[in-house]
Amino acid sequence: MKKPGQNTKTATIGVMGKKKSGKTTTIEILTKELSKRGYRVAVAKHIPEPNFTIDTEGKDTWRYAQSGAKTVIAASASEITTIEKTYANLSLPEIMQRCKGSDIVFLEGFRKLIARDKGTYKLVVAKSAQEIEEATEAYEPILAFTGPYFAREASLKSPYIDVLKHSDRLADLVEKVIKKRL
Repeated sequence: MKKPGQNTKTATIGVMGKKKSGKTTTIEILTKELSKRGYRVAVAKHIPEPNFTIDTEGKDTWRYAQSGAKTVIAASASEITTIEKTYANLSLPEIMQRCKGSDIVFLEGFRKLIARDKGTYKLVVAKSAQEIEEATEAYEPILAFTGPYFAREASLKSPYIDVLKHSDRLADLVEKVIKKRL
């Protein structure tokens, strides 16, 4: 069996939930736990605001893009970023290509791309029974539920694991998905 960081196919898990449900916290906790275990973790976040940019108007990188550069790389002593100008929504394979070399990619958002994609497990972060019910109808396959709403496992097809209290248990479940891909 290959060691973490030597994957043949990257595992993907969509972290789904309403605004302010705890998606970011869930990803942070799992990233920390899986990184400690030696896995290379990538995270891709969908930002729905149509005019959002990570670049800053007037800065050199912005000026390069304005002059026609399709790719701009900014490198410092401690990090590197690649700004790619796109004029269409990227597909899931195009997003995953940018995460090559990772053992697992957490996708936050991207609901339209991954809701029914059977190759992408979903972690659903829920604040209410209604959100769990809606998620059960909208997403498949669901690996687990988590979040501030405690769901009785008996009524769910997938387990409920409180990531704040049992991050190791949720990470164990995610690790099983990773190992299927190694």
